[in-house]
Amino acid sequence: MSILVDEKTRLITQGITGREGMFHTEQSMKYGTKVVGGVTPGKGGQKVLGNIPVFNTVRDAVAKTKANATMIFVPPPFAADAILEAADAGIELIICITEGIPVSDMINVYKYLKGTNS
Repeated sequence: MSILVDEKTRLITQGITGREGMFHTEQSMKYGTKVVGGVTPGKGGQKVLGNIPVFNTVRDAVAKTKANATMIFVPPPFAADAILEAADAGIELIICITEGIPVSDMINVYKYLKGTNS
């Protein structure tokens, strides 16, 4: 298996202000991952975990932080859109462990991602 995260990885967390997003962001930081920001619509301008900036959109986060990876912790009805938003913003590595995403949503995501660098 190839290594997907290395010293050049600049990670954001979509859903960073939620319980799971906050927990996994903190764990990633403890393991040495360079976490550069997070995204929660409507909460842009805040800071969490000391100094991690929160943005309203992935596009804003990428523009300000040069993020190239994201981990997604949002409820199933919003997960497919979160993945598509990340791809549209140019994120190369998208990690989403959300359970219960409708299969039809993920089929559309799969088809869309085939035409991107994500």
